[in-house]
Amino acid sequence: MGQKVLVIGSGAREHTIAYTLLKAPSIDEVTVAPGNPGMLKDGIHTTQLSQSNHAALIEFVKNNGYDWVFVGPEVPLIEGIVDDFAAAGIKAFGPSKAAAQIEGSKDFAKQLMDRHNIPTAQYKTFSDLEMAQDYVHEHGAPIVIKADGLAAGKGVTVAMDEHTAQRALEDIFIDHRFGSAGAKVVIEDFLDGQEFSLMSFVNGTDFWPMPISQDHKRAHDGDEGPNTGGMGAYSPVPQIPQSVVDEAIEKIVRPTVEGMAEEGTPFTGILYAGLIATADGPKVIEFNARFGDPETEVVLPKLTSDLGAGISAILDGETPEFTWDESNATLGVVIASNGYPENVIKGARVPEIEVDEDSHVYYAGVASDEHGNLVANSGRVLLVETSAPDIKSAQDKVYAIIDKLELRGLFYRHDIGFKALK
Repeated sequence: MGQKVLVIGSGAREHTIAYTLLKAPSIDEVTVAPGNPGMLKDGIHTTQLSQSNHAALIEFVKNNGYDWVFVGPEVPLIEGIVDDFAAAGIKAFGPSKAAAQIEGSKDFAKQLMDRHNIPTAQYKTFSDLEMAQDYVHEHGAPIVIKADGLAAGKGVTVAMDEHTAQRALEDIFIDHRFGSAGAKVVIEDFLDGQEFSLMSFVNGTDFWPMPISQDHKRAHDGDEGPNTGGMGAYSPVPQIPQSVVDEAIEKIVRPTVEGMAEEGTPFTGILYAGLIATADGPKVIEFNARFGDPETEVVLPKLTSDLGAGISAILDGETPEFTWDESNATLGVVIASNGYPENVIKGARVPEIEVDEDSHVYYAGVASDEHGNLVANSGRVLLVETSAPDIKSAQDKVYAIIDKLELRGLFYRHDIGFKALK
């Protein structure tokens, strides 16, 4: 008998996790709470339970015989859902509330990196607008302004001039654009280089790195427009040499997981290291306590082993096995609602998308209308992913699928992967 698993979350990341689990020989059934109607196309079940209602989720798991739970998004992790499941005798894959602070507080993460000599940008933390403004004025630009808490990837301003930096501080302290996430601000030196994402399965002091990927954060072609949660991604990242990845594993991931364990907040789950390859080697931009989105949608399709068996092993304290397709490239493009990320216009009709067996559609912000058609009900609507022998052919293939769609009220970037082809 295969296992029954519950995945918590509703986006394309959770669709990818659930789809990858369902393909695994060890898993018979996957339900996503709350999920979205696009997932039903893949035989994934959904249940209308809120990811923040821990008591209802615990009841549901107990009453329906789920073997374990995979927590997708950061908010329930930071709210301590894994601790609540553990107290109820339920196995859940993800970090404790204490360990999830590595994402929940930029200041916590920076102090951890300080104590363990993990390479990152120089920084200062402020909870007072005037002191922050004075620091920016003395320091000059370019400079990076970050709201301390969770702002869904949108609380970061890379200011190339001082005026932009001061505006960002006013946004955080005066207009409270990020609510309580902006009660503190972290101001960092600007780092120059190409960014990449290095995610690992972690169990205390043991970890298993995944292939690296690169996300495109800006809304429009050529990296123009505002920062978003991510408009597309690809893997591998040929312009980042393996030596840089190896250095990141040894100087960043290892001391982070070992440091957290030794300080009494051991990390279990997915540790996401958002890194930048500088002239002085890889440095940390940010840590997340879960799979990145959209990176998950291009990394998990490369997994050639059984995801369910791997996570089960970690939950049981055994050694998992993860193997990856190193010979092909994957590339994914997000289709978003017009106005994303600032003023999202919902309600666009989502067309049927025909793909072959080397491609897949992962749904995010979709709902069903009264006729059962999918409509956009959020900023990021779906991601089309494909696998091909190299990045250029993956890019050609994915755009051949998307460019012929009738997309009214939706938009996408036409250049995902361009940095790999320069």
